[in-house]
Amino acid sequence: MPVATLERVVDDDAARALDQLFPTSVTITRTSEDDFKSRQLVVWVDGQWMGELLWGDSMLCELPPGPHTLRVHNTLVWKTERFVLAPGEQIFYEAVNRPAASTYFLLPIFGIGPLYVTLRRMA
Repeated sequence: MPVATLERVVDDDAARALDQLFPTSVTITRTSEDDFKSRQLVVWVDGQWMGELLWGDSMLCELPPGPHTLRVHNTLVWKTERFVLAPGEQIFYEAVNRPAASTYFLLPIFGIGPLYVTLRRMA
């Protein structure tokens, strides 16, 4: 019995050391060439505002292990992604503010067209 307890203490110490070296986090980037490269994307994690992404930006959010919700919107269209972080895990998402086929048709007429949000989980 003492051996199992000793092993568990060592495992807990190793897990804490690993968490300090590699904090549990999610990184959201906006660097896709498919992006319209205009307007901001607003990022929320677990109902808390994290910031805005312009094209070429990225943000890192350190989170505790467990289930989380990522919501990204362009002030018109929302996209929601649920994920679970294991201790020490780092997850990467690419956010894209992409145009529809009608965007380029409406742009010269109205000066604006529909943009849609895509979230891609990167391997």
